[in-house]
Amino acid sequence: MTDTSVIRERFTAVERDLNERSRRLLAAVEAKTAGHGGITAVSHATGVARSTISRGLKDLADPGSLSGDVRRPGGGGPTLIAKDPALLESLRRLVEPATMGDPMRPLMWVSKSHAKLAAALREMGHKIADSSIPKLLGLLKYRRQVNRKTLEGSHNPDRNAQFEYINAAVIAAQAAGQPVISIDTKKKEPIGSYKNGGSDYRPEGCPDKVNVHDFVDKELGKVAPYGVYDVTANAGCVSLGISNDTAQFAVNSIRRWLDVMGRDRYPDMNQLMITADGGGSNGSRVRLFKTELQKLVDETGLTIGVCHYPPGTSKWNKIEHRLFCHITQTWRGKPLVSREAVVELIASTTTRTGLTVRCELDTRDYPKGIKVSDAEMMTLNIKGDTFHPEWNYTISPRRPI
Repeated sequence: MTDTSVIRERFTAVERDLNERSRRLLAAVEAKTAGHGGITAVSHATGVARSTISRGLKDLADPGSLSGDVRRPGGGGPTLIAKDPALLESLRRLVEPATMGDPMRPLMWVSKSHAKLAAALREMGHKIADSSIPKLLGLLKYRRQVNRKTLEGSHNPDRNAQFEYINAAVIAAQAAGQPVISIDTKKKEPIGSYKNGGSDYRPEGCPDKVNVHDFVDKELGKVAPYGVYDVTANAGCVSLGISNDTAQFAVNSIRRWLDVMGRDRYPDMNQLMITADGGGSNGSRVRLFKTELQKLVDETGLTIGVCHYPPGTSKWNKIEHRLFCHITQTWRGKPLVSREAVVELIASTTTRTGLTVRCELDTRDYPKGIKVSDAEMMTLNIKGDTFHPEWNYTISPRRPI
């Protein structure tokens, strides 16, 4: 008597890796091995139809009849589209982009899950299961996609000209052997056991456990990574602030770069070129940023040239795609449990192109609301360039009084 439990165990062990033909042939081999009554026994053990096992035995008897195709021509039932020609067009009307609030789009205000799409189609008179939706969406060339930030709003007419102006200024500074740095603040990050975007390898079934809610820890607070990226050397220096992201913090980060990296790398420098966003703590209209830069110039004797990117074009600033994006990749999926952990993660950021990063914690307090009067602005030794002086200017040392 055939032991169906053994057949079932062998078949179940490999079933998920079988296609239609190999499943039929394996069942036929089991039936042939079992001898008399094998077809019935294998059918009971595996759930494969007796007729399918019989076809498999015929294939074993005549292997030359097998082609490269898994299914014989004409095999299988008619497709959903063949049975319901209007089905695909109905699905297209449900998922195609349209104006929000269009009364003809019943799913416009809800997530288009497979279950909801199938339910909507059934209400329209189509016979369809939830599991059939993915294949039909593939036929329509639809797939889930995330939002992409590409709309920049209105463009300044001199936007491209400013890009060219910055590029020419960078090339000229590099040709003269003078440093060029790109500066900006990365998004503030809460410190603690909070969910961080992305994923990382962990033992199966052992993800990092993080807080359910993202309420900021009153003691640990947030940190503000301010970056200084040396364009020529492909090296970053990040100051991790625990106070406010102000112009004083921005310029102190530049001062720190000079102290720990800049002077050693450029011992003969007498000028420094800075490229920065048009807004934020280092914005083109921030008076305190210019005042603090003047203090730095007076301390160091350097002449600092500044070029700001036009409004709405911060993503073109080199620090964004040469430093900050790699830091984000470094700590993806890792909870930022302490300030020290953030410092270590940022400092460990590298790339195949040779990027190196230095990071230090800045524990100083930077108060908000510092006002700079017109009289103070008049004391600055600042000269605007002929092309968009509000974006491009040079700050030189003031003569000692």
